[in-house]
Amino acid sequence: MFDTVLVANRGEIAVRIIATLKRLGIRSVAVYSDEDEGARHVRAADLAVRVGATPAIESYLSIERVLDAARASGAQAIHPGYGFLSENAEFVRACERAEIVFVGPSVESVEMMGDKIRAKTAVAAAGIPVVPGRAAPDMDDGDLARAAHEVGYPVLVKPSAGGGGKGMRLVNSADDLADAVVSARRESAASFGDDTLFIERYLESPRHIEVQILADNFGHAIHLGERECSLQRRHQKVVEEAPSPLLSDRTRQEITAAALRVGQAARYRGVGTIEFIASSLRPDEFFFMEMNTRLQVEHPVTEMLTGLDLVEHQLRVAAGEPLSLQQDDVHMIGHAIEARIYAEDPSRDFLPTGGDVLVLREPRGEGVRVDSSMIGGARLGTTYDPLLAKVIAHGSDRDEALSRLDRALAEMVTLGVVTNTAFVRHLLARADVRAGQLDTNLIGRMLESGDSGGPDEEIAERGAAYAVAQLLALQTSPTSNSRFDVLDGWRMGEHARTSFSLVNAQSEPISIEVAGAWNRVQVSTNGDSPIEVRCMQWQPVGVGAKELLLTMNGRASWMLVALDGPHIWIWREGSTSLWRLLAPARPGASNAAHDGDVRSPMPGLVIDVGVHVGDHVSPGDRLVVIEAMKMEYTLAAPHAGRIDLVVTQGDQVVLDEVVARVAREPDVGAVEGVTAKTGETS
Repeated sequence: MFDTVLVANRGEIAVRIIATLKRLGIRSVAVYSDEDEGARHVRAADLAVRVGATPAIESYLSIERVLDAARASGAQAIHPGYGFLSENAEFVRACERAEIVFVGPSVESVEMMGDKIRAKTAVAAAGIPVVPGRAAPDMDDGDLARAAHEVGYPVLVKPSAGGGGKGMRLVNSADDLADAVVSARRESAASFGDDTLFIERYLESPRHIEVQILADNFGHAIHLGERECSLQRRHQKVVEEAPSPLLSDRTRQEITAAALRVGQAARYRGVGTIEFIASSLRPDEFFFMEMNTRLQVEHPVTEMLTGLDLVEHQLRVAAGEPLSLQQDDVHMIGHAIEARIYAEDPSRDFLPTGGDVLVLREPRGEGVRVDSSMIGGARLGTTYDPLLAKVIAHGSDRDEALSRLDRALAEMVTLGVVTNTAFVRHLLARADVRAGQLDTNLIGRMLESGDSGGPDEEIAERGAAYAVAQLLALQTSPTSNSRFDVLDGWRMGEHARTSFSLVNAQSEPISIEVAGAWNRVQVSTNGDSPIEVRCMQWQPVGVGAKELLLTMNGRASWMLVALDGPHIWIWREGSTSLWRLLAPARPGASNAAHDGDVRSPMPGLVIDVGVHVGDHVSPGDRLVVIEAMKMEYTLAAPHAGRIDLVVTQGDQVVLDEVVARVAREPDVGAVEGVTAKTGETS
């Protein structure tokens, strides 16, 4: 076994790999970019080496710099995790030349399975069913059109390289094919440096089933069961579970046997995942899609089900050891399910988020595991993937696993950063999901119908009102402890009424009026009848954050609140709300909104400024483009007028920061709202 292993990755997967290295007594080496200097994986490792500037191409994707770090640290092996260089054949070759062990398969396996056309050809030759279609190298647009006609619409246009849904297009008719091919080629070339495409039949009500295999260097391989990954948004997995609620025992035996034949065809070694697609309408019929020649994001589901440490087995195979398990030694006990926690805001069309982690509480309990990259008090940037953590639950059956996962998600607190946690809870509570009636389009149908599981606005508004009232009441001057410096409206004789306004995530203003003593107030929201709010107990839990036990008209609840500049953060069980304070935080201060303010809906990098100071703009004209976590967001003019810029290209902006102002001109009509568009970048 190795004595030093470098982890060529970041985030939660680097933290998870380092945990196994520590358990095995192996010295761990982390690598980091400038943005990640104080990251959790850096703190967890025995040694950390800087590999470059913040952009991944200058750090985590630099083969030369990663190998330099391995040599400098004395690492005998490199574990690539997933993403970045994990499926890069040139990196595997470079490790071989440097005489450093790559913890993963051979160059030949990576190349074969990394090219989807070559992979489908090899798998079909092994007698394994593939999705009907045509996959040949160098297909031109005419070839693709003929293939689509032969297969029959609807079809999927797919790139031969890469994954994650990039470059994939669903085409319902021949009239739409030409535009889809142009778009798919452009995105595939930008993402993978290869615009080769092929055609597949589109399966109705598709289910995504994958099988975990483990193979050594001596021709011995076993499977570790299947996982279902059908709950996806934009081809990105959100929830994974094992075993699949779709498969019969007979189909399970057939699909796991087919996965082992794929591994044999690829002459595979190490941990790998074979992905299949099936239709809910014909669950006994499945087709090969692709093989991932690396550790999967969802591997903890299999670990919870089998009790095995997949990273340990990867390391042992890479060190030349034979598998210590036979197929009969693998026992699947109960059910496991995983939810991915992303830094994204479902109320803003899942735009990337980020910011300072003001309060972090990760769930614990029987059958619950959390793989996380977060640290309380740290800043979460917007350069890399938005995956922050994974919450995994195990139970004796699917119902118990789902219940434990819901309870764990309800306890997850990331005050200061908006995540998809509440959305995932809403998704898992659906009757069709609880019944195992899933398909890869389910989340898309939810969102199209407006079912995004947003917060209960009535409770959230009252909570916001109370949170602000308490924060103002409990905040005193840093230079004085005088009662007259407490901002709760106290004066001789009686309390004054305090009025202010908030804006919620949907940019809707909310008027709030508070009257009463600091621990007993009457709160009115948008002119509604006042409710009595009492603070029974409070304590500080972080910088600018407090935990409150309060009652609303006699109903008790715990809340976490924080004031971060003009932002009010509120957490109640299972949900984090974000509000912007428009009223002055202190006498003489002004946070008043102007209708010409153009604010960034997410933290990120200004990658383009399409106007100049003093330009005349019309409603909808493009002003500034923000990029975060590979997502572009275009900010447009809310109305006609003259432009005043606050930012320049290359600036970093925070959530709700004003990036431009449009001053109205006389006799120019206003158009309400800010139009925007989103798109993926390479």
